[in-house]
Amino acid sequence: MESKLLSDSVLVRDYMNGNENALERLIMRHKQRIFSFIVSKVLDKEIAEDIFQDTFIKVIRTLKKGAYNDEGKFLPWVMRIAHNLVIDHFRKSKRIPTFKNNDEFDIFTVISDGVLNAEKQLIKDQILNDVRELIQELPDDQKEVLVMRIYRNMSFKEIAENTDVSINTALGRMRYALINLRKLIEKYNIILVD
Repeated sequence: MESKLLSDSVLVRDYMNGNENALERLIMRHKQRIFSFIVSKVLDKEIAEDIFQDTFIKVIRTLKKGAYNDEGKFLPWVMRIAHNLVIDHFRKSKRIPTFKNNDEFDIFTVISDGVLNAEKQLIKDQILNDVRELIQELPDDQKEVLVMRIYRNMSFKEIAENTDVSINTALGRMRYALINLRKLIEKYNIILVD
């Protein structure tokens, strides 16, 4: 009952101050969600267990180094680590093709790009998530225009009417939004192509 009352950030702080039980509580609290996410991507329970363990090894190392930036977002941070490790798994497995040693050898099982497509989709999803998060850091007027244009597919005329500004002002805000977004992408070292 007590562990339910303590927030993730309190448990993280307690762990960083030497309370090993705090990490165990965090793992137990989020284990099902993180593990289910990993299994849904790799479709293999044993591989998922390995990635889950690697995720928390990375979490522990980061916390022990004091490199964790607590913004009350422990679970999204851990999910991102797990997501990156899933992508790493696909990259590694793509480089090492497996051949079944039998008479019914089929070249298409070797050149199939199913794993590659799954990896590309994961990378694309990660980039879209990263960009969505970066958009939240833009000034409100720029964010508003960008969201209307890209996510709602509105014309600049419609944007101008909805925001009570001229078309030139809407265009200017979009231009600054893209410039600032580009700066944020460089700042956070987000790679937009694979």
